[in-house]
Amino acid sequence: MSTLQEWILTERFERHRQPWTSEELQKLKLLAGKGMALKAIAKAMTRSEESIKDRAKLDGIGIAKLR
Repeated sequence: MSTLQEWILTERFERHRQPWTSEELQKLKLLAGKGMALKAIAKAMTRSEESIKDRAKLDGIGIAKLR
């Protein structure tokens, strides 16, 4: 396994169910405000799409839909 693959696996595992920081919430609002798609936001924040979607809904943040 390459170092990148190991990093991705450990990063995803370590992020599992981690609480959201105020910096992450600001970043989510900023990226969503710029009209970024869910997949792009998830990748940029190293969180799952499901996690991003759930948090955005909780905070009333609209995320652009792909057409």
